[in-house]
Amino acid sequence: MTTIYHNPRCTKSRQAVELLESRGGEFDVVKYLENPPSEKELGQIVKMLGIKPEQLVRKKEKLFGELQLAGKTLSDKEWLATLAEHPKLIERPIVVHGKKAAIGRPTEKIAELLDE
Repeated sequence: MTTIYHNPRCTKSRQAVELLESRGGEFDVVKYLENPPSEKELGQIVKMLGIKPEQLVRKKEKLFGELQLAGKTLSDKEWLATLAEHPKLIERPIVVHGKKAAIGRPTEKIAELLDE
């Protein structure tokens, strides 16, 4: 099964949906700003991505500055809690395919994931 964590306002996210549609397979769309993933789900996603939770944070997002997160040292658990509470900070798009995941920047990473 394939799932995309999607923000319809994001060009890269829309391109990722187009790529998935062009492949013809079924996939689930999670509009993560409306239905944010839980801390547990985010923990599973970062594990599949092979990254630390902090690497999933959009540090150029205005909200990042507003929350005064720059320069803060948070634990992995604290980053997951922050992302769950403020899904706007989650890097996008994320595609989960089976037991692996990819951040679709660039969208070629999604194609590689699907071809594995």
